[in-house]
Amino acid sequence: MKHEPLVLGIETSCDETGVGIVRGHTLLADAVASSVEEHARFGGVVPEVASRAHLEAMVPTIERACDTAGIALHDVDAIAVTSGPGLAGALLVGVAAAKALALGLGKPIYGVNHLAAHVAVDQLEHGPLPEPCLAMLVSGGHSSLLRVTDVTVGVDPMGATIDDAAGEAFDKVARLLGLPFPGGPHIDRVARDGDSVAIDFPRGLSSRRDLERHRFDFSFSGLKTAVARWVEARERSGEPVPVNDVAASFQEAVCDVLVRKALDAASSEGIEDLLIGGGVAANSRLRAMAEERAARLGIRVRVPRPGLCTDNGAMVAALGAEMVARGRTPSSLDLPADSSLPVTTVLV
Repeated sequence: MKHEPLVLGIETSCDETGVGIVRGHTLLADAVASSVEEHARFGGVVPEVASRAHLEAMVPTIERACDTAGIALHDVDAIAVTSGPGLAGALLVGVAAAKALALGLGKPIYGVNHLAAHVAVDQLEHGPLPEPCLAMLVSGGHSSLLRVTDVTVGVDPMGATIDDAAGEAFDKVARLLGLPFPGGPHIDRVARDGDSVAIDFPRGLSSRRDLERHRFDFSFSGLKTAVARWVEARERSGEPVPVNDVAASFQEAVCDVLVRKALDAASSEGIEDLLIGGGVAANSRLRAMAEERAARLGIRVRVPRPGLCTDNGAMVAALGAEMVARGRTPSSLDLPADSSLPVTTVLV
């Protein structure tokens, strides 16, 4: 029986300190310390606050992951860490911790791409990735369509956001509606009691002319502005704002564009498997709409459970384990933290 690599993964690209431990495709531990409450009063993530929170949480989170997995640190075969993209200061904390572990334990280190890790994490739930597959990653910082043949070698970008990412739009609209930060879960919750066709909000980059230049790209800035204007008009006229209907109609517009473009990209490439990852993949309407429309086209949809969609160490460990299993050359100890690491670079 071949040895399945035991890998510890560290994720600190934003406001979650994630440490995951994976053996092959089996998740042994997924410890997360979130600093989201410290950012909530600012209405968004403050980089310096996030970096300090990572420093404080790193050692206890590693210890918690090892206890959960029932392993000692020296048992691991390799250390994997998010090298980018993300907040520079936050990334530095994780990369420095991973280097210290790799050096102290005498283990190889793999600096990996945050977006590719969001793709690889699905293996922990649904087994090996179909090759090729189309990945749609939707989060606070990214809305990307990627053609994935081998997640350890490289991914082919097909489309990306040209302004606000989907998750960013959720946060901004939630603030308009007086909902807490982060906005995604709260909009999802109140939208369940709303009418998704009550207000006809715009679908960005969906006109014939836009599709010629930006067929697989996303834009949510105009939608966010349209919601703001609609809400302001109601308030000016002294009418109450129907929060549930606004949330449901906004959510429907976002999900409609995401799913339409993802399925168009998959069909154009003859790909039969769509993988959805990133924090917004936890949205219940996005999951339901994707599965319903994909089924009509004979396209299979894979979405990790919500806890694995948001940033976590398990996804980094999953990609690291795949790197080890496929014999990829480890990173060097002068591995950088690269806040603008391109998605085409999977291993630094």
